[in-house]
Amino acid sequence: MLVIQGSNMSRYLPKRLAQVAPSCRLGALLHQWYLRPLPSVHLSVGKTTWRSYADSSKKLDLLALDQKWREKWSSLPPVDTSREHKYVLPMFPYPSGSLHLGHLRVYTIADVVARFYALQGHKVILPMGWDAFGLPAENAAIERGINPASWTKQNIAKMKEQLEVMNGSWDWSRELATCDPEFYKHTQKIFLALHEKGLAYQDEAEVNYDPIDKTVLANEQVDANGRSWRSGAVVEKRKLKQWFLRISEFRESLLKDLKTLGANESWPERVLAMQKNWLGKSEGATIKFPLLAFNQDVHAAIEVFTSRPDTLFGVQYIALASTHPVVAKLAETDPELQAFLDTLPGLPRDSKVGYLLPHIRAINPLAYHEHTPEATKKSIPIYVAPYVLGDYGEGAVMGVPGHDVRDHAFWKEHHYDEPVRFVLAASEDESTTTLDNLPFLDHGVMTEHSGLFKGKFSKEVGKMLVSMLEAAELAKEVEKWRLKDWLISRQRYWGAPIPIIHCGSCGPVPVPDEQLPVMLPEVDGHWAEKKAGNPLETAEEWVNTTCPKCNGAAKRDTDTMDTFVDSSWYFMRFIDPHNKSAPFSPEKVRSLLPVDLYIGGVEHAILHLLYARFIYKFLMTSSLMGQDGTSPSEDIVYEPFKRLITQGMVHGKTYSDPQTGRFLKPNEVDLRNPLQPKVIATGETALVSYEKMSKSKYNGVDPTDFIAQYGADATRAHMLFQAPVSEVLDWDEEKIAGVLRWLNRVYSLVTKASSFSAEQTTPKQYFETLSRKIRSGGGGNKEGLLLQAEWDVNAAVWRGVQNTIASVTASYDKVYTLNTVISDLMILTNTIVENFDNEGMSEVVKKEAVSSLVRMLAPVTPAFGEECWSLLHGGSAAGAEKKSMLFDSSSCASSGVKFPVVDGTLEMLKPRMQTCAVQVNGKVKIAVEVPVPAEGLEGEALRGWLVGEILKTEEGAARLGSLLGGRSKELLDVETVLGKAKKVIVIKGGKLVNFVL
Repeated sequence: MLVIQGSNMSRYLPKRLAQVAPSCRLGALLHQWYLRPLPSVHLSVGKTTWRSYADSSKKLDLLALDQKWREKWSSLPPVDTSREHKYVLPMFPYPSGSLHLGHLRVYTIADVVARFYALQGHKVILPMGWDAFGLPAENAAIERGINPASWTKQNIAKMKEQLEVMNGSWDWSRELATCDPEFYKHTQKIFLALHEKGLAYQDEAEVNYDPIDKTVLANEQVDANGRSWRSGAVVEKRKLKQWFLRISEFRESLLKDLKTLGANESWPERVLAMQKNWLGKSEGATIKFPLLAFNQDVHAAIEVFTSRPDTLFGVQYIALASTHPVVAKLAETDPELQAFLDTLPGLPRDSKVGYLLPHIRAINPLAYHEHTPEATKKSIPIYVAPYVLGDYGEGAVMGVPGHDVRDHAFWKEHHYDEPVRFVLAASEDESTTTLDNLPFLDHGVMTEHSGLFKGKFSKEVGKMLVSMLEAAELAKEVEKWRLKDWLISRQRYWGAPIPIIHCGSCGPVPVPDEQLPVMLPEVDGHWAEKKAGNPLETAEEWVNTTCPKCNGAAKRDTDTMDTFVDSSWYFMRFIDPHNKSAPFSPEKVRSLLPVDLYIGGVEHAILHLLYARFIYKFLMTSSLMGQDGTSPSEDIVYEPFKRLITQGMVHGKTYSDPQTGRFLKPNEVDLRNPLQPKVIATGETALVSYEKMSKSKYNGVDPTDFIAQYGADATRAHMLFQAPVSEVLDWDEEKIAGVLRWLNRVYSLVTKASSFSAEQTTPKQYFETLSRKIRSGGGGNKEGLLLQAEWDVNAAVWRGVQNTIASVTASYDKVYTLNTVISDLMILTNTIVENFDNEGMSEVVKKEAVSSLVRMLAPVTPAFGEECWSLLHGGSAAGAEKKSMLFDSSSCASSGVKFPVVDGTLEMLKPRMQTCAVQVNGKVKIAVEVPVPAEGLEGEALRGWLVGEILKTEEGAARLGSLLGGRSKELLDVETVLGKAKKVIVIKGGKLVNFVL
């Protein structure tokens, strides 16, 4: 192990690191921190120890600090709530039983930002709860023969312990679980409020049925291959009576208000685009295609929705969804068609297969016009195709191969030898139409295949065609939406029961408010026998009840609600979690909502966020808020989340066999040389990749194990430093060494600065006083030179502090660039270390620089920050401990210590000197120190001045002299250099100059 002595430190410390260009700052840091010998204070983490280069006997034990400060935070009384609130909310977890690194990432981000807000003086709401209902718990109960409630509670207890060791500042007084009757009582109230307004209704519908999990799935829970997103079973289509929420009533505001969410980049553009696409507003027309049916009893015409009526002349086939009424009718007498339909659930949605319906063809409605080209008058084939969705438009598509990519691919699959008809072109002469027979997708000019409309602009023609066909009752202008009403019925036990009683006389009757919650019955026998299916259907004592209206015999609804209903409003419960009579109080909603910052994975970009937006819009105009349920005026926007942050996934290091591609277990890989991992069985070099963590790839990492080895604070910093928040994070345990080195160096600075006496003056006052001394003392004598040297070294450090405060504050605010918080603080640490032992350094500047550094890193490393702060500010003195704390409770609040702010000294502290990189023919030869040019100096004057300053340096004169024929310094002057060079290019105000010879 290398022990670095104080006299040797200079050769291990980077020079002028603060001047590294921002674009290469992170790369330079990685090189400096990961490739250098280990310095610093005794640091014990796990089994590893680093020896100190400081004259301090203090030992830094990050694990002990975690425990020490968690105990101190938890022992403090609750803070006052009079300050301005900030509501920071990470998406709450499903209690699966163990946290993974993805959880660690999102909850680290949330806690870091919350602590930053706290140090800025806000009272932060940072709650935690459990999305505890759902099918996994029910499946686990069946597998283990236990009640899902017991399994869920055990998992919650375990995961809560895991969360506690992350040094988070969760407000556990607000904790909730959606499976708690005190929570789902209010979920049922919200359902009944929707039902009262006609927004919750029951209807028979064809549903996606999972035959393994024996439950209904929403369309969004069926993948592109027709399989259940959870069980993987091929989904069946069944007709059942289901409960729906009428989200379609809010579609206009859900679409319109995306503009508000997009302002100032509050929501990611990707998420807004996904929501807009899911809402799927289209304006167009329904067009009737009359049918020619030979011995077939079908409709007289097929209606097709299109947003491009201008392409009507180019229709070459019709495609129908498998659920279209015409298809259903024909399948009754066509066994081949029925066999084809049976294969469709297993096919991907983009499959090009199709079934040509025999004995039936369609007629283009334009065929009845005498001037329509002959090709358009011909009858066209009709197919059943999996790419046509039964729940969008009319379940029918007009195939236009010349102007739609999907239609073109389908046509070529079934009619590869028949020409594609192009009815639009980019220009009138059709010369710019794409070659290779590819579809032309844009609006343009009608071609000769459009008859009398040739040469007209397609948008105008589209309107004319619809108007013409409308007069013949063959078309109608319409507006279509992809969004369908939200199916919430689930035929399973572990969910919130739907609070409806079915009476033979009165019909569906809401459960009275005083009878809520409708609680789940105990069905332990069902779990003990490991039965699948919904036990509520056979729980006779629970199902059989009396009608609240007529007191006659009645039955409870045995469906439970989709778990997305719970998560559509849980953020509102967090602000008033102990309210017995209502889901929330209107006063708290008005003062604490919407959520200021919502953090979670992009996988929730559509369903959860769309449902939460819908329910929030409803509740804000409902009786629960004292409203009458009418829609708000257009200038009022109700959105639940002001700002949305979507973090990237965490991928793990994965080893695989180069011969078979098989993923290797840890005990199958020889890692004695980490750069060349070997397959133990064969001796070959293993393939290394970063993959989504999973048990099958043996690349999972238990965050609690990692924290137990390195400490929570180092783990948090490592997690943030590895990648920007929105990007995929490739988890590499080895790289935490750089973070540990950095914390060592910071602790060394703190132990040194802690010996300084408390100063009454500020750095700004110090510089103002020093500036007056320099002006009054003159610059030429020894005293003046010493004062100027003192100014330079202190200004370099404090300038670094001020620049870092500005950049780090911006990064904390932006959130997506939290990785640069760590890199900026590493740079600042280097700047302080480089100058700390300089004789000219003021104790005022040194202590305030270290103090600012500690406060800036405290949101990331709270326990370490607390320890450093207590050393700096006398936490061991009697009665001083409370004053020496950064955070004054286990929930996120500041003790009064503030995050540093810029003090306005940057203008005063402009550097006198700067580094100038000297290039010759574009290649850097040397770097010299030159004065900063005067403001306004530019052009020829700047070039001449800069060459003169370079020549004043020994290295500059020698290098330029050798390049100009070996001239000595005495024979060089500005005119000679400028005369010999073809061109002298000055860049960035003299920070770079290129001599073209």
